[in-house]
Amino acid sequence: MKILKIDHLGIAINSIEEGKNFWSDVLGLKFEGAETVEAQKVTTAFFPVGESEVELLESTAPDGPVAKFIEKKGQGIQHVAFRVENIEEALSELKEKGIQLIDKTPRIGAGGAKIAFLHPKATNGVLVELCQRD
Repeated sequence: MKILKIDHLGIAINSIEEGKNFWSDVLGLKFEGAETVEAQKVTTAFFPVGESEVELLESTAPDGPVAKFIEKKGQGIQHVAFRVENIEEALSELKEKGIQLIDKTPRIGAGGAKIAFLHPKATNGVLVELCQRD
């Protein structure tokens, strides 16, 4: 598996509008726009930082994964995403190593990226996302 870089940090928040003020107005990061991913019950907003991004995550449903995360742990960093060269090969290699996967095959995430999550039980409590952008 070839990890190219940290693609983004996912931050769970109650409101993108409220969160956007800190990231744009206070830190001066450029807001790249928001996108709703219905299948994941989330609206995302990206703020580029060098070659990586900060991704704000707002749940669109009370039973969505981001809403559940906030309910359990509060607002804050929800996941770290690594960009990989080939996500299918990465998942196959991790499976061979016995790593517990949430996604055994990639799905489509924000911006059309192929994404897959590793289970936090396999990563010392950190939700890890792999993503491939073509």
